Amino acid sequence: MSDRTLTCRDCNQEFTFTAGEQDFYTQRGFSDPQRCPECRSARKTQRNQSGGSSYGGGGYSSGGYDSNDSGYSSGGGYRSGGGGGYSSGPRTLYPAVCSECGKETEVPFNPTPGKPVFCRECFQSRKSSSPRYDSY
Repeated sequence: MSDRTLTCRDCNQEFTFTAGEQDFYTQRGFSDPQRCPECRSARKTQRNQSGGSSYGGGGYSSGGYDSNDSGYSSGGGYRSGGGGGYSSGPRTLYPAVCSECGKETEVPFNPTPGKPVFCRECFQSRKSSSPRYDSY
């Protein structure tokens, strides 16, 4: 496999899709990128600022309680007790293709080949349609 030159759908600039990147995308079943790295980064930043596809809106952090005396934070996301409230830093999002609808998405974990991955919408619809079992 050799490097390929692709054209960005947003800025129309050419960018190199390296052999290593092609191998990575092929192993994970991803389609070729349609945006250059700069436009992908800008789009990702814009999406995260507007609350787009980032899960929970608040990210992961340690801490557990906010100083507002109302218990857990109202900012959303996932929290764990202890640790003094320090953020674990920016979350790494990994590119993925939804196993149900085929849409390109990003997930907060490195997808395992052969295991299904769902976009936010498909995940939510599967979650709401599955039966709940309450323990008594």
